[in-house]
Amino acid sequence: MERTWKADYEKFARTARENVAATLDNMDYPALERAAELILAAKAAGKRLHISGIGKPAHLAGYAASLFSSTGTPAYFLHGTEAVHGSCGQLVPGDVVIFISNSGETAEMKATVSAVKNNGCAVIGVSGNASSWLAQQSEAHLLAHADAEGGPLDRAPRASILAETLVLQALSVLLQSEAKVTPQQYVKWHPGGSLGHLRENER
Repeated sequence: MERTWKADYEKFARTARENVAATLDNMDYPALERAAELILAAKAAGKRLHISGIGKPAHLAGYAASLFSSTGTPAYFLHGTEAVHGSCGQLVPGDVVIFISNSGETAEMKATVSAVKNNGCAVIGVSGNASSWLAQQSEAHLLAHADAEGGPLDRAPRASILAETLVLQALSVLLQSEAKVTPQQYVKWHPGGSLGHLRENER
């Protein structure tokens, strides 16, 4: 059987390159501002930020919670399915939950988002469909669209995860800018590894 590695790789690389460029070029900055304002208002009121997803987006939610926390906006991972089995107990009314779902239509996601809203939390949706159920249920919606995923079957989440990652990273930049994190504070939060040292121009 002839290997198709090179052709499949080139398909992935082309798809990823085009999707990253499209995501950055078409990012909805006013939507980012609305999401940031929701989070900042909750933080000012002593409330918290949680990030959730199901499947591959759940792994991204863990990364995003860590990124936000390390740049001045404490955030907590909310398990996308455990939320309807007791983990909504980590929420209090007034908290904000970012929920990531490519389609914005899955049954499991709908159950969790409904539970989150029933517990008095605001939802920021991240999905690839501006008309999705998740978008309609969200106080702010961040579009992270991918026309194709790349790869042999064009099904496994690849390009969509890249788009979602970029959108969440952009939001983290707005929040870090507002937090005005100094190099000294950043180093204090990162005592391990090369990030835990001040650069020459920061001393």
